[in-house]
Amino acid sequence: MVGEQIRSGRSTRRDGPSTATADAAPAGEPADEVVVVGRGPIASAVAAAWGEHVRTVDELPAESPQDAIAGATVVVLVAHPGDLVASPVKGRRERETAVVAHTQRVLGAARAVGARHVVAIGSAVVHGAWADRPVIHDVDPLPRADESVREGLVGDLLAAEAVLERARRRKAPLVTVLRPAAVVGVGIDTFVTRHFEAPRLLTVRGAVRQWQFVHVEDLAAAARFAVAHRLAGVLTVGADDVLEPAQVEAAAGMRRVELAAATAFGTAERLHRVGVLPAPASELAFVVYPWTVAADRLREAGWAPRWSSAACLDVLLEGVQGRVAVAGRRVGTRDAAALGAAGAAVALIGTAAVWRQARARRRP
Repeated sequence: MVGEQIRSGRSTRRDGPSTATADAAPAGEPADEVVVVGRGPIASAVAAAWGEHVRTVDELPAESPQDAIAGATVVVLVAHPGDLVASPVKGRRERETAVVAHTQRVLGAARAVGARHVVAIGSAVVHGAWADRPVIHDVDPLPRADESVREGLVGDLLAAEAVLERARRRKAPLVTVLRPAAVVGVGIDTFVTRHFEAPRLLTVRGAVRQWQFVHVEDLAAAARFAVAHRLAGVLTVGADDVLEPAQVEAAAGMRRVELAAATAFGTAERLHRVGVLPAPASELAFVVYPWTVAADRLREAGWAPRWSSAACLDVLLEGVQGRVAVAGRRVGTRDAAALGAAGAAVALIGTAAVWRQARARRRP
């Protein structure tokens, strides 16, 4: 089980192609015509995984969506926060309505053009994160989300998944939902990657936050693997290894700042109420609590990731090098509004805590 595969050493990217990237159309069958609906690094990686017979569309227009994917046998919808940019001026209801409408358009258009398989790329954040959270398996039901969670990007993903769940009950097309661990790679910018831009790693007292990642190339390969092996339903995706906090701190060269949960979440909520943090404080849970995935069905079918969590962490750290997310920088900008509270909260809460601790040490 993934949660038990904790390695003490530094692992690296595996050499050679993975099982997933080697799959192609069986002999005698025509190659799939693939349309990737989405923008950003994940959509680009998915398109690169197929290489040929693939085209990308940012989003399907309300008028004539079938024209945009005409001829497609496979449609990949990218709804992951790394590619999903939420408008800071839209309220929760308006955003959810837009997400639901777009997901319905993609599914409806896929059925209309006769596509055989739809793959939606979301995130395992829909399963939630909390102290002592057990490993997430493909068959695990989603926990009931409270209103604070539904307010942010997690709520957008849950809205899309509700539409996908209804579509999965139909006989055609096949519908697969990928729920990856924290994604890293060139251009990936999420509240998890921004956690490593803060001056300190924020931790919650009494919680052990183990880290699992998945490289965007492995995520894209998993999408292709699911199509080649006709895997429908929910598939979690993650690296083999899980990193302990001490390993992450040593690799990042960062010290931790430890706060009580009530202090961390209470401060984040107050900052959200006054408009400093545009997304809900609940998103902070995903950087201070674990949400490790098992990738059960993919592994049973023969899929294997090329990148370890340790190698993924190296990629993440290289990507954020020289960027600092501290109060006056990257907070309140369009990027911060789109990517949620966690990265900004780590900077604001963590920096404030460091200052408080420094003042305490200077007192006689």
